[in-house]
Amino acid sequence: MPAWARSRQEFEAAAKGVTAYAGHVSAYHVARAPWYALRLALRAPRGAARFVGGVLRWLVDAEGEPLRQAAATHEDIEEYLKLSRQRDRRVRWRTVVGIVASVLGPVAALAAYVLAPVWTLAVVAAVAVMALGRLGQPADDPVIHRAVEIPRATKLTSDIVLRALGALGIPAINQAQSKGGPGFAFTAPITRDGPGWLAEGDLPYGVTVADVIDRRERLASGLRRPLGCVWPEAVPDEHTGRLRLWVGDQDMSQTTQPKWPLLAAKPLDLFKAQPFATDQRGRWVAQSLMYVSGIVGAVPRMGKTFLLRLVLLIACMDLRAEIHAYDLKGTGDLSALAHVAHRYRAGEEDEDIAYALADLRELRAELRRRAKVIRELPKDLCPESKVTSALADMRRLGLHPIVVGVDECQKWFEHPKYGAEFEEHCTDLVKRGPALGITLLLATQRPDSKSLPTGISANATVRWCLKVMGQIENDMVLGTGSYKRGIRANTLAWGDKGIAWFVGEGADARIVRCVEVNAPTAEALALRIRALRQQAGRLTGHAVGEQPEADASASYDLLADVGAALPSGKAKAWSEDIVARLAELRPDVYGQWSPEQLAAALKPYGIRTVQVWGTTEDGKGANRRGVRRADVLAAIARRDDGTAAA
Repeated sequence: MPAWARSRQEFEAAAKGVTAYAGHVSAYHVARAPWYALRLALRAPRGAARFVGGVLRWLVDAEGEPLRQAAATHEDIEEYLKLSRQRDRRVRWRTVVGIVASVLGPVAALAAYVLAPVWTLAVVAAVAVMALGRLGQPADDPVIHRAVEIPRATKLTSDIVLRALGALGIPAINQAQSKGGPGFAFTAPITRDGPGWLAEGDLPYGVTVADVIDRRERLASGLRRPLGCVWPEAVPDEHTGRLRLWVGDQDMSQTTQPKWPLLAAKPLDLFKAQPFATDQRGRWVAQSLMYVSGIVGAVPRMGKTFLLRLVLLIACMDLRAEIHAYDLKGTGDLSALAHVAHRYRAGEEDEDIAYALADLRELRAELRRRAKVIRELPKDLCPESKVTSALADMRRLGLHPIVVGVDECQKWFEHPKYGAEFEEHCTDLVKRGPALGITLLLATQRPDSKSLPTGISANATVRWCLKVMGQIENDMVLGTGSYKRGIRANTLAWGDKGIAWFVGEGADARIVRCVEVNAPTAEALALRIRALRQQAGRLTGHAVGEQPEADASASYDLLADVGAALPSGKAKAWSEDIVARLAELRPDVYGQWSPEQLAAALKPYGIRTVQVWGTTEDGKGANRRGVRRADVLAAIARRDDGTAAA
């Protein structure tokens, strides 16, 4: 079966192509209709002469003359007499018809001229002139020509592909071509693939697809196409020398995207994949926002914030979803989400950091609560021990989707005082959150190990990488080894705004062009979603003016408090004694802490609990976990040095 018969999307694309072709042909001829009429009118006299000549030849039976001449030449008297009698009968009958027509024709024409309306006479005259013009056209110069379309791009041929590959300066390809070989073995004919051409084949031994991708600019020059039209890539599940080359008719950044299916802002299900971008062929690319965590990386001004805002808007369309949006750049790029978000903040001031830290602590507590709820659910309701769409519908369980989006997340992780705690919270959400219905999305313009900690970048399951500058940034966002496999966002051009390498739904990385939703459109969408949420009773938190309760712990210094809780004169102490002293110091903060919680809180600062020998209240010696004063003082010094440097 043809491709258009196997897929609705392919069928719609094929139907669109046929419709466009029919429209082009119709418009082509309609635009030239006046010229056609003029040419027919100019050829009408010749047509009239041909008509009169044809009638006269018909009257005298000229078409039978060759047969009669042949009979006379062969001296076939009987055949000649037979043909002559036939001619006489035809001429007598045709002469009568001609006389009658010559009498009745003018009479009918005169009657029509007197009785018929003017428009009828005009139509008849025009049709007669057109018919005579059609009769008078030469065989080698028809009045109406076939509709033609000047191609936007040259057809891709094997010669063009081989010429371009030979211009890359890859020794193995050049050596093969110098010996008379092609330097590239096509595994399939070059075919039309959407709005472009697709070529696939094997490179010479030792040459990888990555070598070609590295020279994408030179490849585009060899193909004589704009850089945004040329997309070499590896073929999944094949050897590293199998090249798939797609050459578009237009630059990907300049093509017209189809209308976004979600622009109507109707309720949707985040557990199902939702369209957010198109591929090179203009087909929709979809991604589910559940059971995943994601990172977005790019240099400034490439569309990173637009992409994060787009994904958060999609999340808002699931009326069950709870949105936490943080704009650490502080410019208000995510302000549209304030209409629907449970938590929203723009900026990186101390109060903004305290607000975010309190929210993350609440989310960690929510994470633990959800784990307990799922653990206690019957297996028939939760067989896979994870949140499902059906469970999210049960409001009493509180397992609705939670989506956290953070723009310029490096501001959190590089914070001199709370950076380690932010990293701990986000790492936990990335690792455990997806199964429990919590999705964390982080966007940064500095994708390095400090601004995007390894524990987070290594565990993210969905990745969007717009243009970056080098291999390290590329692999931090797209995953280790991506650069070597030819997945290279640093080859994107500065004009490729909104175009990214995407790793998500499915195993294969691909180039996508994200839907562009500008600020006014985002505002309008958010207001529509707010109205829907209001009707469904799903507005909470910031969207209804609620502010979270102040988190006392965000106003205090854990390291300083632990230092104060260590008994004076002692180099180390048991964790349980430190927790007891902390509870006395700040009961509203540390009142419920256990030694295990203390160990977890100190871990991001590089402090590990150690075995400490001590004496119990009854005077017996014991060996228990504890904290050394020197470790606490060293952590304070490191933090203060970082603050001073900042």
